[in-house]
Parts: sequence; structure tokens; C-alpha cells
Amino acid sequence: MSARRLAVTLLEQTEKNQGYSNLLLDHALEESGLEPRDKRLCAALYYGVLERKLTLDHIISKYSKKPPKKLDGIVLQILRTGLYQLLCMQQIPDMAAVSESVKLTKQCRKASASGFVNAVLRSFLRDEKRIDYPEHALEKASVQYSAPLWLVKELTDTYGEEEAFFFLENALAAPPLTIRRNPLAVTEEALLAAFAEEEIEKHPLVPMAYTLKGGNIRKNTAFEKGWFHVQDAASQLCAMALDAKPGMTVLDLCAAPGGKTFTIAQHMEGTGRVYAFDLQPQRAGLIEKGAQRLHLENVFAEAGDASVWNENLPRADRVLCDVPCSGVGVIRRKPEIRYKDRAAFAGLPELQYAILENGARYVKEGGLLVYSTCTILKEENQQVAERFLREHPEFEPAALIPQLHERLEASMMTLLPSFCNSDGFFMAKFRRKN
Repeated sequence: MSARRLAVTLLEQTEKNQGYSNLLLDHALEESGLEPRDKRLCAALYYGVLERKLTLDHIISKYSKKPPKKLDGIVLQILRTGLYQLLCMQQIPDMAAVSESVKLTKQCRKASASGFVNAVLRSFLRDEKRIDYPEHALEKASVQYSAPLWLVKELTDTYGEEEAFFFLENALAAPPLTIRRNPLAVTEEALLAAFAEEEIEKHPLVPMAYTLKGGNIRKNTAFEKGWFHVQDAASQLCAMALDAKPGMTVLDLCAAPGGKTFTIAQHMEGTGRVYAFDLQPQRAGLIEKGAQRLHLENVFAEAGDASVWNENLPRADRVLCDVPCSGVGVIRRKPEIRYKDRAAFAGLPELQYAILENGARYVKEGGLLVYSTCTILKEENQQVAERFLREHPEFEPAALIPQLHERLEASMMTLLPSFCNSDGFFMAKFRRKN
């Protein structure tokens, strides 16, 4: 199967099954037998079309008598991949993008649509790839950044037009690959030497964080040695905010895939105990495996429901509730999230609050509780944190990481890409009064 045909097949599966793009693509590429170059083309087409689906459908609507929703699913994906190549992949000649798209209709047993696909793509070329945007600013932004109108409006209302548009534009760019050095296993000098052939830079704000420009990091011997783990800058800041010290008892109630757990355990210098939980036993097993690779003997992972009290757990000095959320903050990594129905998020705040309340029960007097999400929607963030403070006077706000940056002197903060090129993220910190 060619790279283009596999991309079209995966796009159709994603649209039908609402699966997670990264898991679906990784498995398909592993089983495909494609050459590395073709795998890269498939991945670029797959993620590119997911990211810009609304933009591409807006273009299709201009040249097709039928609206995109009325078109055959496979034909629609062929059109989208063809237009994406014309619009965003300058390294592919225009005529090659058109001819390969027409060829795809035959390979996918949609030969009757070959003339239609050819006509739409050539019409777009004749118009010099011009996109007719709506006149209204928010509607234009919805098409330009391929974001549903509800999301554009909500982000604009919350953060202002400039910040909202920057976030949406950033979500169309390749996300940074950020790693955290394991200070218990390697010096900075040795880690940088291990990546001497890669483009690696120290993060300007987060200690022990580094950004990489591509490369297969799992093939680097430093990975097997446990010298680093992959973790976005925002997630590293969240682990810092917990302020775990050597010898402490820490609960990470929603821990998978384990990045924060590992960073917390490293802050504790491999001492004390970090109890890490996930609802799925398999994911808890992945945390355990990751801790072993990083030589972290103070991590204890098991399956557990973060919203349910566990009388067998000890009272803790620190508790982290990194709760399930809408994921809007990570749409640059999981572009399919941006197209979810707004109503699908309605029940999340109550679940998030239940986990936060349950987590609070484990905190010792004088101990710290951190609530975090990878979304930037207020009802999942500030509103949950503020409700908790109103209903739990035994807790008070605590400064996040005042020693690191003046903006982190607050007790709660939404991290946006404009601050430190992190994912969109929220964290709030509370102290149980003595």
C-alpha cells in the first residue's frame, strides 16, 4: 500500500471511529512495511489533513456542488490530501499532487470520482490557490486556523483575540520535542554529548529541559541508559510546582503515561515513595516499565480509580491530581480533539472536581495539593479550582513556582505557547492549613 493510500485509509478510520491519531498512526506505520521516506510522507499527510480539515473543506465547498458532508468518505479524504499537498507541501510538484490524487481514486475503487477529483484540484490551481475567507473576523479565523467557531469564540472571550489567534496558529505548527534530563543518571555535559549529532538546545526557562529538532530518540543509547524521558515543558513545570522533597510520600493519582511521576521521583532524589495510579492496569504497567528504565526505585505504580477513596493509601506530603480533561491545550499534538462536539466535554468538570476532592483527603496538614489539566477551557480549570477553595476552607492558595518566574508567583495559571512554547496547560496549587 502506498503512503498516500495508507494516509487516506487512516483518515477515514479516524473520522469514523474517533480514535486517537497518534496511536492509530504509530501502529499502522509499524505494520505497513513502508520505507522511512514513505512513512514520513504518510505521517505528514495524515496529521496535516487532520490539522487543516476545516480549511480544506471550505475550499472543497467552493468547487463542489455537493457539500463535503455529502461526499463519499474516501473521495472526501482523497480531495483533502490532494488539496493539502497543493496548499502546504511545496516540495511536491502541483501536477504530481493532482495526478497522484486521481490515481488514488482508482486504487481505492472510486474510479467514477476521478474526473470530479481532477476538476476540483485543477480549479483550485487555476485560482492560484486562493482561499475566499469569510468577512467576519472570527469566522475567518475558524477557516484560517481550522478551528470550530465555538472554540475560536471561547478562546477569544477568555484570552483576547491576539492571544487566542496566536494559540490557534501555533497549533498548526510542529510541536516541539522536549525532554527532561535524569539528574540521577547523567550530567548535562554527557547528555549533550550523546546528542552531539542532533540539534539540541537548553530550554530557556525550565531547568533540566531540552528541545530537540527531530531524530529517533529511542534509538539513541541515552534512552536505553535512562538518561532522559520525553516531557513537555508545561508538564515539567507542573511537577516542579508540587515541590516534592527527598524522603516524602507523594501520590500521583492520574499518572499515565508517567512523565510527571518520573520528574517528581527525580526531585526526591530517588528516595521516599511516589505512588502512581491509572485506571487501566496496562497503563500503570507502562509507568512501572518507564521507572525501571530511568532507575527510579522510589516509584510504585498500580491500577486505581482517582475518584474513589482508597483506605490502604497513606496520608501524603504531596498529592497531584492531573485529571482527565478535554485536551484542548494539546491540539497541536492531537489535532482530532479540535473537532469534538462541545457537548462531549459537559460532564468533565464534575469528574474533575470529584478527583480533586478525593485527592485532598490524602493530604497531610501543611501538605500541598496540585490540580492540573492539559486544557485551557475555564470551566475545567479556574472554575474547578475556585469552587474547591470555596468549599474547602481547610485549604489555602499556594504560590506555584515563585523562584522561577514572576508570573509563577500566582496560585493558579494557564500556560500558553506564548509563555514558554509549551502545550496549553493549567495548574493550581493549594496548601492544607495546619
